[in-house]
Amino acid sequence: MSMKPLEHDRRYGELDQVMRAYLGQRADDTPEHRSRALDAYLRHTWHTRPSAIAEAERQLREYSRNPPGRLRQELGEFYAIPDTGMPQSEIGGWLTVVADHLKRSVEEGVVPEPSSPQTHWEWRTRFPETSQLLGGWFSQDIVDEFPDHAAALADYAATTHPQLVARLVGELHELLALPMDEADHALAAAELGMEVAPPEPYSHGAWFQSAATTLSGI
Repeated sequence: MSMKPLEHDRRYGELDQVMRAYLGQRADDTPEHRSRALDAYLRHTWHTRPSAIAEAERQLREYSRNPPGRLRQELGEFYAIPDTGMPQSEIGGWLTVVADHLKRSVEEGVVPEPSSPQTHWEWRTRFPETSQLLGGWFSQDIVDEFPDHAAALADYAATTHPQLVARLVGELHELLALPMDEADHALAAAELGMEVAPPEPYSHGAWFQSAATTLSGI
């Protein structure tokens, strides 16, 4: 029988958050080196949910000590670690290394320096409502659904709860406050799901500012 959501979250919820940070990234942690993915997880989680890091350490260490067998994974009774590209026999040791880094981070205050997001996971996790807007309203399908960018933005505002719209405005201001140039803004737009260019004559950064201003006045 598959696990119920509550049981899954109690046993593997924070382990799953750590593993999501590794999607598309190298699991190249060593006792002396933290991976880019783990840095992204720590940088974001220290800022938003610092107490979760200790829970992640506990869940990773418990999983490494008691890995599930193939049958129980197939039955859905255990969390299945996503493919990391490493042999199955090495995953337990790697999880222990990651858990050691998490423990050291909590006990010694070893925290990555603040920076712009460095991975796809970190972009989407740090700016979730911006990702919702850009991926949902500014994909390649925009030309079939709306006459222009302004109409798409108006539809988002009309169909989204005002509190989420306000959250989006805050995220856009935070994004624009990061030390980034136009190339970085274009990268941010792509990472957050935007598949079309901003309307003429705007750059990506200028359009982000225009969208924030427009939504602030609604």
